[in-house]
Amino acid sequence: MRPIITLLTDFGTADGYVAELKGVLCSAAPDVTIVDLSHEIPPQDVESARLAVARYWRRFPSGTVHAVVVDPGVGSTRNALAVSSDDRFLVGPDNGVLSPALLASGSRAVSLPIPPSASATFHGRDVFAPAAAHLATGTAIDALGSPCLDPVVRRTPEARRAGDGSVVGEIIAIDRFGNAISNLIAPRGGRVEIQGRTMAIMRTYADGLVGDIVALIGSSGFVEIAQRDGSAARALEITRGTRITLRSPGA
Repeated sequence: MRPIITLLTDFGTADGYVAELKGVLCSAAPDVTIVDLSHEIPPQDVESARLAVARYWRRFPSGTVHAVVVDPGVGSTRNALAVSSDDRFLVGPDNGVLSPALLASGSRAVSLPIPPSASATFHGRDVFAPAAAHLATGTAIDALGSPCLDPVVRRTPEARRAGDGSVVGEIIAIDRFGNAISNLIAPRGGRVEIQGRTMAIMRTYADGLVGDIVALIGSSGFVEIAQRDGSAARALEITRGTRITLRSPGA
């Protein structure tokens, strides 16, 4: 199997930034398969990037290199990292985007040196792409930099149990369909309260009529709020951080 490098960025595709990344990768590792995951992470949205990484990084084969470039602190004193975790590699800024892999047992991180010739505004091209190419072509991670013992780690907020037995969580992401994804894990049969509405947890989006607001357990395992053939976030004015409460059946 040809080595794989995946790309996740907030660059969009209207400019030439993604093309520059690919030019570096194709020149340094011509036999590598490059997989575009998304270049539509909202600009500077580290949390959205972290949640995206959590969904996919283990879905790819062993040996895959994931390059994650959502880097509002580019050119500052923040570290640049390469991470080895669960037989996969990740490269990106030390701002929490690589947290899902860093939290896995046995993960290791090294700080990548910043070449004097690197642009202070484009470490994706001048630091992370070269590192990804090195890893994909067999360079040992320890040869790329010195150990980083305290990388930045971001965690999904934990829901808390209230005095009445309910569980209080929050919306952690809004996807492109307007589905509001929470940090609640619950079996079907419970009910949730959000923005003045109470609803039972259903199985599928199609369990509601067109226009209905429904709660269900999404593919990530978290409770989400959706609107059948619409945007729940827009309909209920839900944003990241909006409170959501889970009540058990019969409560």
